[in-house]
Amino acid sequence: MFPGNGVQRNATGFRSVFSCLVGVSEMSAQSAARCIKPRDSKETALSMGSSWNVVFHSGRQVCINFMKMAEQTLEDGLIFYVNGKKIMEKNPDPETMLLPYLRKKLRLTGTKYGCGGGGCGACTVMVSRYDPQNKNISHFSVNACLLPICQLHGGAVTTVEGIGSTKTKLHPAQERIAKAHGSQCGFCTPGMVMSMYTLLRNNPKPTLEEVTEGLAGNLCRCTGYRPIVDGYRTFCEREKCCQINGTACCMANENGSVGPVVNGQLELFNKDGLLPLDPTQDLIFPPELMRLAESQERISQKFIGERMTWISPGSLDELLQLKADHPQAPIVMGNTNIGLDIKFKGIFHPVLLSPTRVHELFKVTQKPEGVCVGAGCSMSVVKSVLEKSIGSFPPENTHMFRALLQQINLLGGQQIRNVATLGGNIASAYPNSDLTPVLAAGRCTLVALSKEGRRRVPIDKDFFLGFAKTAVKPNEIILSVFIPASRKDEVVHAFRHAPRKENALATVNAGMRVWFNENSSVVKDISIYYGGVGTTIVSAEGVCKQIIGRPWEDATLSDGYGALMDDVTLMASAPGGKVDFRRSLTLSLLFKFNLLVLQYLQEKNVFLKEIPKGLQSTIQPLPKHIQPGYQEFQNVLETQLAQDPVGRPMVHRSALSQATGEAVYCDDLPHIDGELFLAIVTSSRAHAKIIRIDFSEALKLPGVVDVVIADDIPGKKCRNIVGFNEELLAKSEVTCVGQMVCAVVADSEAHAKRGAALVKITYEDLQDCIFTLEEAIEKQSFFLPKWKIGRGDVEKALEDAEQVYEGEIRIGGQEHFYLETQSFLVVPVGEEQEMKVYLSTQHPTFTQVAIAETLGIPSNRVSCHVKRVGGAFGGKVTKTSILASITAVAAWKTGRPVRCVLERGEDMLITGGRNPVWGKYKVGFMKNGRITAADFQYYVNAGNTADESVLVAEKILLHLDNAYNIPNLRGQSAACRTNLPSNTAFRGFGVPQCMLVIENMITDVAHKLGRRPEEIREINMYKELSLTHYKMKFDPENLVRCWEECKEKADIHRRRQAIDIFNKENQYKKKGIAIVPIKYGIGFSMSFLNQAAALVHIYNDGSVLVSHGGIEMGQGLHTKVQQVASRELNIPTSLIHISETSTECVPNTCPSAASFGTDANGMAVQDACQILYKRLEPIRKKNPNGTWQNWIMTAFLEKISLSTTGYYRGQDLYMDWEKQEGKPYAYFTYGVCCSEVELDCLTGEYRTLRTDMVVDIGRSINPSIDIGQIEGSFIQGLGLFTMEELKFSPSGMLYTRGPGQYKIPSFCDVPLKFNVYLLAGSSNPLAIYSSKGIGEPCLFLGSSVFFAIKEAVAAARKDAGLTGPFTLNSPATPERTCLACATRFTNMVLQSKAGSTSGSAQPWALDI
Repeated sequence: MFPGNGVQRNATGFRSVFSCLVGVSEMSAQSAARCIKPRDSKETALSMGSSWNVVFHSGRQVCINFMKMAEQTLEDGLIFYVNGKKIMEKNPDPETMLLPYLRKKLRLTGTKYGCGGGGCGACTVMVSRYDPQNKNISHFSVNACLLPICQLHGGAVTTVEGIGSTKTKLHPAQERIAKAHGSQCGFCTPGMVMSMYTLLRNNPKPTLEEVTEGLAGNLCRCTGYRPIVDGYRTFCEREKCCQINGTACCMANENGSVGPVVNGQLELFNKDGLLPLDPTQDLIFPPELMRLAESQERISQKFIGERMTWISPGSLDELLQLKADHPQAPIVMGNTNIGLDIKFKGIFHPVLLSPTRVHELFKVTQKPEGVCVGAGCSMSVVKSVLEKSIGSFPPENTHMFRALLQQINLLGGQQIRNVATLGGNIASAYPNSDLTPVLAAGRCTLVALSKEGRRRVPIDKDFFLGFAKTAVKPNEIILSVFIPASRKDEVVHAFRHAPRKENALATVNAGMRVWFNENSSVVKDISIYYGGVGTTIVSAEGVCKQIIGRPWEDATLSDGYGALMDDVTLMASAPGGKVDFRRSLTLSLLFKFNLLVLQYLQEKNVFLKEIPKGLQSTIQPLPKHIQPGYQEFQNVLETQLAQDPVGRPMVHRSALSQATGEAVYCDDLPHIDGELFLAIVTSSRAHAKIIRIDFSEALKLPGVVDVVIADDIPGKKCRNIVGFNEELLAKSEVTCVGQMVCAVVADSEAHAKRGAALVKITYEDLQDCIFTLEEAIEKQSFFLPKWKIGRGDVEKALEDAEQVYEGEIRIGGQEHFYLETQSFLVVPVGEEQEMKVYLSTQHPTFTQVAIAETLGIPSNRVSCHVKRVGGAFGGKVTKTSILASITAVAAWKTGRPVRCVLERGEDMLITGGRNPVWGKYKVGFMKNGRITAADFQYYVNAGNTADESVLVAEKILLHLDNAYNIPNLRGQSAACRTNLPSNTAFRGFGVPQCMLVIENMITDVAHKLGRRPEEIREINMYKELSLTHYKMKFDPENLVRCWEECKEKADIHRRRQAIDIFNKENQYKKKGIAIVPIKYGIGFSMSFLNQAAALVHIYNDGSVLVSHGGIEMGQGLHTKVQQVASRELNIPTSLIHISETSTECVPNTCPSAASFGTDANGMAVQDACQILYKRLEPIRKKNPNGTWQNWIMTAFLEKISLSTTGYYRGQDLYMDWEKQEGKPYAYFTYGVCCSEVELDCLTGEYRTLRTDMVVDIGRSINPSIDIGQIEGSFIQGLGLFTMEELKFSPSGMLYTRGPGQYKIPSFCDVPLKFNVYLLAGSSNPLAIYSSKGIGEPCLFLGSSVFFAIKEAVAAARKDAGLTGPFTLNSPATPERTCLACATRFTNMVLQSKAGSTSGSAQPWALDI
């Protein structure tokens, strides 16, 4: 509740109220009272929604009323609070999660659906509970998508709406992320806010490490994370939060200043005047729930839903009886395992048991022998217990506690750790569990309990019986787990490796324990367990037999390594793939354990030899402390009016609304009476004939209204995309897994999805499926045309070259992973065939035309409306139009509104992503490094339909030169037809792929010549007025300036020398540095796409409404347009509003893409504003001292039109492929990026230590938005080139269908020092206000991290005696990187593989 929100409070009265509550400590009373804002000391009326309404003169009266209310215990069913409002549900459905309940039942839409699996954090809320035993209130963040409402009894939920709003008062957590420019598309922002808010409720002055830890469970696809960290580091205590050399403040910019001005430059984020953290603004924990917890009898709760029954026992005896009665019923605590199985695997449980009120499951007991932890304790509680134990036990007895704590700190995000339980982690028996290898190695035991009695069971190899199977009997529960303290002379360590440093399931993990004879290096006992290398955890018994009884020395461990090769065997078809890498990791982790044990023995003076200096860094963790970055931009001119916002770092116009959850996205629109939900049915075969579609069972399901098939489409059944037809719904044949076949329409999302699952499609498989580019080339499976371009005489130049080298590189695909999935609401108006369409798209006109053609009606009957888009990156154009058309057919057929929102897995399966590319090259060069000829071939995996892949192949050839003037140049490209889901546009549109090819070629040339890659780049760079290979003239002066400034600011020469020294001194840790340029063409080569229009209204009160054809999707387009209108009309931005993009207001719009949105729409708005301002000129001359409002009213009275359209024709860009010449781009954006990494060669894990970027964007209209775009695109590029990997099964099914399997960069992947410099003194007469497009170009600069990794790998290979060019495909995942390093352990694995006679099995995943 907030002051001024109709709620009156009295702090003094409340303190006495809380103190009189039975069993509530004075500390709890004070804590609760502190949340009440003092107001009137007299009689106070208290109202919290429907929760309580009391008029009181004393605390005693309130207590009496509270006691009366507490009598309504379980008779009222489920009781909990949301944002201070009491919620009572008599019989909630056990299948209802908190997220849909908040969004659909309570209309609290600030909490977002991002993935549905607890992997993105968009649905984060805070749950508070009162513990009557400890007399305290706990606050913890949770994923609402995984939390059943049945589990909320007695809890208080706080959502983003409950902590502050723009209408009342912002919470500092909302204000700071907005003002620090940490909200772009805004879809992830409420989740970020709630994670931070929860941290602040528990710790008002966190350290920077605690901030990043608290946010680790949240993903953002737009910002690059840096501004989010900058905003929230302002909460840190300066004397505690700093990690930089132990001195500099982490809130400072580069020179240590914390003021608004640094070195004469304005900071992007002015920290002055921020709202202070005020606990009185926080909602109090409802006293009724305190009283309820104190007085409630421990009796069972039972809720019966449509399909499932939920039972929450009140005592341990009840639980044991229920488990005896329902032995197959799973126990649900955190729902992080069972919930995922139900949701994503379709596993059905008729009965669920949730013993969250059984106190014995949460009991913690510390003994001299160790700690006994209740199985119901969450990971966060276990973490706290371990931390306390480490502080209370002697250091030599804490090895086990430290090892387990290390694993817990990396287990999921904070939201998962807050609910996932110790017992659940053990019972799930997942083979890559981070805890079970440590528990098994560390001699842990558990108590299994049933009606028949209790037994103590060791957690060891005999406990885990197979995948997800343990020795716990069906009628038993896990009561507690005993974690023993380490004994004297006993060492325990834990290891893990994951695709991402945080919040990712482990690829391989391990728990290792060794016990020595006293004052000896002879091994008395040893235990080694691995996870991730079998159907359950694996005991390395062979290794233990080799080591036990022997001294800990190289010869002993050498025998152990050999035995480990026999202990861990994986077939090529092993689930998860990465077979060689996983086996190599087992060896590497054992080697690290060896070094740690040697270090321990050395500290005890048992091992007298020094660990070689070159190996000491092997056991040191990679750096992780974020340092302050620097953002440099041009100041506005001194003569610029203070009111003129152009060129200033203005906050995104919707940032505050996004931070409070008030910003409306497509699926936030209210439910319409009679609304239906549509679920898509997709193909399960890669290439097959459709024999029959049977939806009879689906139609029998309650709630299912209809099924839409291809024959139901009244108009065109195909969508023409760039000259190629694509079926809306497959009718006779499917050509990929995930192709849309039909759709089920029902009265709810749940019923629609259940109905879709009941549709049965009979197939006849067709032969010759094509998945890989090699298969497509062999079978000549292409979408025509193939493209060719060239200049000079390549063949002769190759003959004349002093050296010639042929190489190749493969670039994998990339999922858009916009946080807001594809969303639509189609509403039939009811007359004259009109349809109103609300959707999330980059191109409303394209969708308007598609729907009109699909329904066979004119376009003027279809209006498309887009308020904002929660991320797009090219993925919301073509497939969006098809999905919208199918939804429109359902609305047309039923005559009712139809909503369609894809789940994350569906979205990833259906919509495609960035095209995988195979680039091959032949290069001729001289010994001095000059490249004289290059011949490129590019093969693009288009998928089953052409989509825009042919245009991607075209753009690849237009950028194949990047920044290099190669006199003899030739390129060919082809889009290959395969039986994978069709790929589509993605930020950069082929340019990142083709540029990686030429930069890899440059690196190969450098390695052939034994020179630095940056030397070869500089030798061959465009330097003077030049012609591209398609004869477009341009001046590369700013490219050269960016290059020189980046070298200087990055101090690359000095750092190179330091890196060389580091690499010589360290065997398994290597550093690499790389500097990479870009020359990126802005605009559409199809000239008609460069136009734009706008509509501007001025109302009588002087307020202005601007409409234009661009889409706001996080890139700040509306904000920049607002700045344009402000300058042209000479009025403050507060008078200017942009409501939505609508085809009703601005027709025939072009896509918001190609980094051209501001260029085109800004010019159109400028044109309209200039027309209107000119119309007002006579009025202004008559009354020069008048106000804007005076002028507008006068104009209205004098009948001067205050509305007009604006138009921008755009440049006449073209490309003549017959003549191989043209001007396909308006101008070029230039940039240079230098990145340094540190690599662990044994695991392939790396850290980006520092990144420096110098970018030429002309004169920035809004530096905060432009720098945000630069950083965000860089991080997306870092993901493309080093992390993000799509995996397909041998039958063409996409494995990676959510954040659990597909890893995008997170907070832990941001460069530890991230500097961005906008090139000073630049201008661009070809765009509005001399600015430049910036959305796409810098994505490729993420490749600087790829090439820095490659340089580090080259250093490792040099140690192994390998020099010259080598293959490292993209993404440079830990797997590829580790194997490329050619360490002794990877060589052991590869040699054993070469000598194997077991034959070749089909790999788990295709190599796409």
